[in-house]
Amino acid sequence: MAQIQELLTLLNASTPPEGLVDLYGNKPDVLKAQKDRYCGLIQRFQAAYPGDRDAAFFSSPGRTEVGGNHTDHNAGRVLAAAVNLDILSLVEKTGDNSIIIDSEGYRSIKVDINKLEVIEQEKYSPAALVRGVCARLKDLGYTIGGFQGCMTSSVPNGSGLSSSAAFELMVVSILNDLYNQGKIQPVLAAQIGQFAENEYFGKPCGLMDQTTCAVGGFVTIDFKDFANPVVHKVDYQFAESEFSLAIIGSGGSHADLNEDYAAIENEMKSVARALGGKVLREFSAEKVLENAASLRGKVNDRAILRALHFYADDDRVVEQVAALESSAFDRFLALVIESGYSSWMLCQNVFSPKNPGEQGIAVALAVSDAMLKGRGAWRVHGGGFAGTIQAFVPAELVPQYMEKMSSIFGKENCHLVSIRSKGATRVALG
Repeated sequence: MAQIQELLTLLNASTPPEGLVDLYGNKPDVLKAQKDRYCGLIQRFQAAYPGDRDAAFFSSPGRTEVGGNHTDHNAGRVLAAAVNLDILSLVEKTGDNSIIIDSEGYRSIKVDINKLEVIEQEKYSPAALVRGVCARLKDLGYTIGGFQGCMTSSVPNGSGLSSSAAFELMVVSILNDLYNQGKIQPVLAAQIGQFAENEYFGKPCGLMDQTTCAVGGFVTIDFKDFANPVVHKVDYQFAESEFSLAIIGSGGSHADLNEDYAAIENEMKSVARALGGKVLREFSAEKVLENAASLRGKVNDRAILRALHFYADDDRVVEQVAALESSAFDRFLALVIESGYSSWMLCQNVFSPKNPGEQGIAVALAVSDAMLKGRGAWRVHGGGFAGTIQAFVPAELVPQYMEKMSSIFGKENCHLVSIRSKGATRVALG
């Protein structure tokens, strides 16, 4: 921990703190914006907690799915990456039994960590995530304790960059640093976050989001054994590719889409059950094709198509990782496009069948195809239906592409991001 005045001195030094460069890159304008953001958080902290207190910055990244669309829940493989948009906190250890977070744009959170049971009326709230993280840490034998501080986020809600996982891993990171000497390793930290989201927040989710936020960089995860996923950090420096990564929100409503999301997992698993198993990873695409005739009498046709998407995208993850690690970026881009078409045609998560007149994702993909064909890549990003797309855009086309997308979907729904190498962490300014 460092006193507030010391943090201000480090932030205002003539040379940017190494901790900021590690997280946000070395572009002067970006570093200036981050320095101002950090100093602004200090001002909020001082207003809430006067005096020259001991405090520390923590940062937790958003994440972007790169490969393996809807493969994790059937024990498949995924490729994801942490991004430079993050949740930033400035906190001090209190040693009592309360966690107090003043989050910009939201009501202040206060959680009594003596009470760790699920509170039904608290579900779907940040307080539920804090309580769930603390409950799981205590169950696992780790120390929990109080802290107070201020938080701000550049991870847009509804952007598909997983603000909830970033928040969960922020809380785990703070408690790990303040009370557990950093003993909690990234994969376990991710599992703690997932527990909080599943059991306390009330939202079923896989482990991809939390693992990527915890580990940082490009990360490939094999969920063949759900209890012990195999995590591999991919050695590739995206900044050297001369491409930018764009996340474009379609602006559609996520209301009433839970059934659409759940149907993908359920229909894939219905094929596995019809073959005598639980998840598709137990079988092969060849097995599904061999039994296509009999399957049509047991499951619906869309389930068969979604199963075939699972196998194709699961295999593609392995190819994408190999392409990145051999610096075959053109091959990687081709695989991104293949993944997108598979999601559109087989997984069928580009628009909801309940509302076929709303196809914002399809429009975004069609415009991207027209603008980037032969020069970039584009795909459905995350859950789909009314969410976001992802595009890899060559540097010279970025202004034109972003202007066009902003004109269609609104500037607030169009984000340029970069890949950051670190997961949720305490920010070392010195």
